[in-house]
Amino acid sequence: MDWITLLRSLQSDFIKRLTSGCLLHCQTEGQYSELTIISGERLKALREFCWLMAEKYKRVSPVRDVFISYLKGKLGEEVVKERLADFITEVDYEKRFGGDGNIDFTLTSDPSIGIEVKSRHGSIDKVRWSISSEEVEKNAVVVCILIQEDVSEAQSEYHLFLAGFLPTRMIKLKTGKISFGIEQLLYGGGLWCYLEQLQSSINNSYQQQPPIYKYLPKQETPPKPTINQVIKSSFKPESGDEDLNILYVRLGDECFEKGEYTNAITNYNQALKVKSSDIDLYYKRGLAHYQVGDYEAAIADYSQAIEMNFHDAKSYNKRGLALSQLGRLEEAINDYTQAIRINPNVAVAYKNRAEARSHIGDNQGAIEDYTQAIKINPHYADAYKNRGIARYLLGSQPGFPQAIKINPKDAIAYKKRGNARSDLGDFEGAIEDYTQAIQINPNYVDAYYNRGNARSDLGDLQGAIEDYTQAIQINSNYADGYYNRGNIRLEIADKQGAIEDFQKAADIYRQEGKLEALKDTRERILDLEIEESLDILNF
Repeated sequence: MDWITLLRSLQSDFIKRLTSGCLLHCQTEGQYSELTIISGERLKALREFCWLMAEKYKRVSPVRDVFISYLKGKLGEEVVKERLADFITEVDYEKRFGGDGNIDFTLTSDPSIGIEVKSRHGSIDKVRWSISSEEVEKNAVVVCILIQEDVSEAQSEYHLFLAGFLPTRMIKLKTGKISFGIEQLLYGGGLWCYLEQLQSSINNSYQQQPPIYKYLPKQETPPKPTINQVIKSSFKPESGDEDLNILYVRLGDECFEKGEYTNAITNYNQALKVKSSDIDLYYKRGLAHYQVGDYEAAIADYSQAIEMNFHDAKSYNKRGLALSQLGRLEEAINDYTQAIRINPNVAVAYKNRAEARSHIGDNQGAIEDYTQAIKINPHYADAYKNRGIARYLLGSQPGFPQAIKINPKDAIAYKKRGNARSDLGDFEGAIEDYTQAIQINPNYVDAYYNRGNARSDLGDLQGAIEDYTQAIQINSNYADGYYNRGNIRLEIADKQGAIEDFQKAADIYRQEGKLEALKDTRERILDLEIEESLDILNF
């Protein structure tokens, strides 16, 4: 059996155990573990770094999105560093622009061997990781991390699985990106050995190669041609100004795609000297100016494009974004409105106007725009999220706060507002609302259960148990109450109490025909019973 077949067989077994939760968990640095848990001060330090990076990049992306993206990446890198320890370089915590050059780690003893880490959250059967052709070219392996919890500002602990790895030599990709699922990965336990063998083979190949310099005359490496040299060598006088314009535009586009925005602007400038009537060039140069943070220049370019074509919806939309960056929100809203009048079927224009309206306090207008964006594009996740936030800020969730103003004794309204606050991570505010609902209606079983969830999220385990217990006393068939109390009992090492709660929940789930919940609960019971049997044998 070859090593690839063996690692794929081990991966298949790992996936089965991943679904049941029976995983190898080793906390010793430098030793393999399928599960790594990050919490406490370590997580706090990661968060602080990611907020600093979010602050740096806030001009080009929403702060929260940058924070989440960086936190996902750093969680994954921490896992790989903990497992490979001194075998690889340190995690990069430089607070600088430009990224890591598509290489997260290299071997400590061989910088030519790069390691790329990809972190994702999702269900085992659907989660996919992706890698670009540039990353394939620069790295020897891609290591994939699966994050159990949804990454957010409020999460207090993360369970991270080393989902597997792929040698990049197994990935045939010349351009673009490729994605893959967990079943296509090789078992992570073979990662260290693979890297050792790779390092050894590279070292051997260097030793076996004859010294080329003995046989070949020394060759000077020609300097890279400048942009002007490229243009001069490519431009044929007989082809006229049109070809020169096309060449500058092409060079500008290539620079833009590579993220070399200043060079892109230089080329677009040259192209405009050749052909000043090219509307698209002003738009493209505006995009480049926006990327380097020169919003005034971007506005000037979009304005020029609009002056040449009053029906240029995309330039209105982009000028609105640049105006927003400068805090000129009323002007931005006017531009988004104009873009919508020209083309009322572009979801992003409604989403952009909604964000601007939200910033000036027009939450009702923001909700209407988010709703329209969702109608045009039902998969617009950002619009769903932001509409929820706007509704919360406005207080327009069905039943509150209008219902609270009309009837301060409306327990349901308080409970619903508590749900909204909990969804936004405001667990303390949610607890206040659930408590108010319970004071109005002492038998409000859902309010007790939801307050238990919020207390659990804040780490108040005893308070959570008390709330789940109260919910169960009011409704002895509250299966979710038993299940969640079982989880908390497990956290405080009351294994027998947890088994009893899970068993009661399973009985009710079976009676109610909730098969998925029943399956999950039975698996929890089985795992705990196996653990108890092993404890007895070890004793």
